[in-house]
Amino acid sequence: MSRQFPLRTYRGPRLRSTAAVFSTLSAIAATSLVTGPSVAEPFSAVPCALQRTSVHHSEGLDTWNAAYPRPSRALDAVMVFLSFPDAAPRTTPAQLAADHFPATSRFFEQASYGKFTLRPHPVKHWIRMPRPSTAYAIKRDWSSGSRAAYLRDALSVADPQVDFSRYDVVYFVADPDAPGVDSDATKVVNLDTPLRADGTNLRRVVTVFEKHPPDRLVLAHETGHVFDLPDLYHRPDDGKGDWDTYVGDWDLMGSQFGLAPDLFGWHKWKLGWLDPRQVVCVRESGVTRVTLEPLGSGPGVAVTGAAGPPAFGLGEGVKLAVVRTGPDSVLAFEARGQVGADAAACRSGILVYRVQGTAQSGGGPIQVVDAHPHTEACWENSVYPPLADAPVGLGETFEVPHENIRVAVEGRTPSGAWNVKITAGPQE
Repeated sequence: MSRQFPLRTYRGPRLRSTAAVFSTLSAIAATSLVTGPSVAEPFSAVPCALQRTSVHHSEGLDTWNAAYPRPSRALDAVMVFLSFPDAAPRTTPAQLAADHFPATSRFFEQASYGKFTLRPHPVKHWIRMPRPSTAYAIKRDWSSGSRAAYLRDALSVADPQVDFSRYDVVYFVADPDAPGVDSDATKVVNLDTPLRADGTNLRRVVTVFEKHPPDRLVLAHETGHVFDLPDLYHRPDDGKGDWDTYVGDWDLMGSQFGLAPDLFGWHKWKLGWLDPRQVVCVRESGVTRVTLEPLGSGPGVAVTGAAGPPAFGLGEGVKLAVVRTGPDSVLAFEARGQVGADAAACRSGILVYRVQGTAQSGGGPIQVVDAHPHTEACWENSVYPPLADAPVGLGETFEVPHENIRVAVEGRTPSGAWNVKITAGPQE
C-alpha cells in the first residue's frame, strides 16, 4: 500500500485554469496554444520525434510553439509583490524573493546543462492592491470573474512602477499572510487575448500565493508551464487519493516534492537542452545497443561509476533512447540515479516511460513503466512508492508490457555511463 501524504496527496500539485474569463482587458483560457505556421518554428528532424499537436502543452517536439518563450537563452523574470489594505505584511519582498531564488534559477541551470539562465528581477517594495484580499475570493479552483478582477487590479497598480517590456516572465507574488490568500491557488494563468503593458503583450502570468516558506521547487514547476511543459500528475475525480500515479517522483512537472525532480530527457529535448546527436532512435525491429550517460550528468558533476571513484566530465554523450510504438506514441529510455537534481533519487537504473503526443496536460502525456510492479521503495519519502523503484537495475532484463520490447542493462562504464541493449520485435 502506498503512503498517503495529507499535505501532498490530498492537496496535490497545482492546477491550471479550465474556464474562460472575459473582462475589459482579456479573455483567459485554459490554453493559449496557437496553431499554424506563424508560430511553428522548425526544431527537430529526428525520425522518432513526435509531431506537435493542437492539445494543450503537446509533447510533440518537431516544432516549437512560438507562443511560448524558448528557454534556450537567458530570460528575465520580474517579481511584483502585492499587498492588500486588509493586512500589514509580516514578510519583506526580499524574504519572499529568497524563498524562490536562487533555487529556481539553480534548478534550471543544472537541468539545462548551463544552456539556460533564468534571471530574477524582484521589485524591492510592496505594491498595494486597491481592494482587500478577501474581495478576490482567491482559492484553488478560482472563479473566472474573481481571477480576472485580480489580474486587472494587479496590472493597473504595477504598470506605473514596472516596465513590463523588459521581461520574459511575470510573477505576481501576493502577501502570503493576507487573510484572503490561499496557497493552493498558485498557478499559471494563460491569456487567450494578451494583456498589454508598456507596448508588450503579456500572454501568461504566474500568480504566486505561496506561504512563507513555500513548497519546494513550486516556482520551478509553474515556470515549466511558461515553457510549454504539461502537468504530469493525475487528479483523482474526488480530489483525494494518489495524485502521482503517472510518473511518481521522476519529473518536476509531476510533483515539486519528488525525490528525482530532474526533467525527463524528452522534456530536455523539447526545450532544446539535448542536441539531436544525444538522442538515439532505436530500430523498431532487432537489437540496438547504446551507452546512456546519466541524465543529470554535465560539466563538473560527479558521477559514481561502476569502477573507481566518482568520475567527472560526462555530459556530451547520448542521454535518451527512443523507439516508436505508434504514429503518436514512443517509448523512451534514460539513465537516472543520484546525480545532479536527482541527488535524492530512491533507485538508479534505466527509466522507461511512454510518451503520448495527443494526450494533453493532466491527461497522462507521459507515464512511467514500472520495471518492478510488485514492489515499492522509499516509503518514508517518495510521493508514490510503487514507482520509486521503477528503473531497470544493473544486470536486469525487463520486457515492456504490450510492446514486444525488451531492455537489458548489461553493465556500466568506468565513467559511470550505462550499457543498454534494447530488443524490439517478436521476443524469442
